[in-house]
Amino acid sequence: MQVIGLCRFSYPALGGFQVEHETIEDRIAFLYQETRLEERFQLMETVALPCLKAQTDQNFEMILVIGDTLPKHHVDRLHDITANIPQIRIVAHPPKPHRPLMKELINGARKDPKAPCLQFRHDDDDAISVDFFEQLRAATNAVSGLLETNKTVAFDWNRGHIAEMTGDGIAATDTVRNLYVASLGMYVRGGCPLTIMNFRHGIMNQFMPTISFTDTPMWVRTHNGYNDSRQKKVKPVPVVPLTKQQEAEFSARFAIDADHVRSTFS
Repeated sequence: MQVIGLCRFSYPALGGFQVEHETIEDRIAFLYQETRLEERFQLMETVALPCLKAQTDQNFEMILVIGDTLPKHHVDRLHDITANIPQIRIVAHPPKPHRPLMKELINGARKDPKAPCLQFRHDDDDAISVDFFEQLRAATNAVSGLLETNKTVAFDWNRGHIAEMTGDGIAATDTVRNLYVASLGMYVRGGCPLTIMNFRHGIMNQFMPTISFTDTPMWVRTHNGYNDSRQKKVKPVPVVPLTKQQEAEFSARFAIDADHVRSTFS
């Protein structure tokens, strides 16, 4: 079954952000700040990309959406750091309404719209477990009867880590969060035009059967200087530095290398 994913890298969409801007020019100026983009690249290189390269099931594809005015040196850098992950395809678009464009891109990537597919979203500052696609396929195979009677079904691995990346390494805490973006997949029946971008991830269970798994950590969400959902007043999440054993577990589970984090953020 085809597995299609979507990731936005500072794409200046019309809508799609919790932080509002007066004009699209203001949004672009905010997104393309050099200090902001440097942090996004640091997180992409240390967190969001290694877990994709290390997947135990390499049969997936991901569309990486950027704005058509992203400065060339950033576009070149993005191509450089994704060059060794052939499943990633970078596409550039002018500012357009967020959800219609994302739905169009996902449906346009379906090789056979009459065949079922699996879909996922990936944030540029988060990680998924290295066996996420393997687990997603296994989960769909285990509930074939449910797929036969529903156009869409969500699969939610809700245990993970909140983490901060600094020159000192990784500080984190375990948590359970239902229907977060990372490690959330969706089955779509053949012939159905719905996509994972038709739904707000946090309320997908209001629109389709949703199966949750809580047995093992499956994602890392970073808290950083430019989380869209944390630009307003929010409650801080206490984190503690990882031990050497925990660093090894992060490496094995998410392909996040603590020494790489320290060197990148120093």
